[in-house]
Amino acid sequence: VKNPKVGIVNNGAEEEKGNALVKETFPLLKACPDINFVGSVEARDIPAGVVDVVVCEAFTGNVILKTYEGVGATLISKVKKGMVSSALLHQVKQGMMSTLRSKIGALLVKPALKQTLKAFDLEQYGGAPMLGLKGLVVKTHGSSKSVEIKNSILQCVTFQKQQINEKIKEKIQLADAK
Repeated sequence: VKNPKVGIVNNGAEEEKGNALVKETFPLLKACPDINFVGSVEARDIPAGVVDVVVCEAFTGNVILKTYEGVGATLISKVKKGMVSSALLHQVKQGMMSTLRSKIGALLVKPALKQTLKAFDLEQYGGAPMLGLKGLVVKTHGSSKSVEIKNSILQCVTFQKQQINEKIKEKIQLADAK
């Protein structure tokens, strides 16, 4: 993403809210001209794509990741098993099966729906990159399967090729020089 929107996780959108670390970090991000800092974001804003990059300390980040992973895994599992009891999904399914024309449409949309659900499949990503370190680290769960571990390694290879750490170091040095 060119010029990604960056937000700091907080318990409200107001600049004065947050714990000591958030209150200390907010003005640093705000003052950096090379960062497209949009301010505070709440956890509920993350899946909506309000920002492209979420800044938080490790504990908060881990809680957020595990919450979304759990919700995503539960939804995907229930959709795959046909167990989703949501009234909305039930109505959509009824609508898609109501006529021959809608059934044909459902058949045509099925591959795209599967591809969309795949985007929420944790195995496709492997883990979350830890940025700002002096090495390449992708955090994966202890319960990760071989596919997730493989994809985590591929993330590290991509970061290496794109020289992510060097770019971060360069930006920090430029910011310190100002």
